[in-house]
Amino acid sequence: MSNPQDELCPPPSEDDELTLPRASINKIIKELVPSVRVANESRELLLNCCSEFIHLISSEANDVCNVRNKKTINAEHVLEALDRLGFRDYKQEAEAVLNDCKEVAAKRRRQSTRLENLGIPEEELLRQQQELFAKAREEQAQEEQQQWISMQASAVQQSRQMQSIGEDDDEDDDDY
Repeated sequence: MSNPQDELCPPPSEDDELTLPRASINKIIKELVPSVRVANESRELLLNCCSEFIHLISSEANDVCNVRNKKTINAEHVLEALDRLGFRDYKQEAEAVLNDCKEVAAKRRRQSTRLENLGIPEEELLRQQQELFAKAREEQAQEEQQQWISMQASAVQQSRQMQSIGEDDDEDDDDY
């Protein structure tokens, strides 16, 4: 008798080695239906469906890319692939997600240019950085000098203690 899970989830072949992480699928399921328990075989089926959907869309996007003589699949190719495959309902949502991603990327770029927006020329910033490095090196050298002086003082004190112990031993020897 065949296992129903084998029918839903065929064994992976060499071409099917790439899949989505199970943890990601589980997280999506938990967010979408938090009060429903989903069987493991259903999770596997969803994983395989998601992987197949991505494979289908990316293959079609690749075809669109090739027709346009492009070497890189971009967002417009994916959106056209959705349209060609009959997923027009998803196209609007995908465009909204794309716009959100573009906004996040633009915000990151603006944040990365904060240095440029300071109004201080790069040469001045470099000069200030060099001054800070020089000051740090000087402080480090002073600290090392203090440690050296402290170690020397400790060594001298130890030496004196050893001499006084030796003199005390000599005095004790005289008594006999």
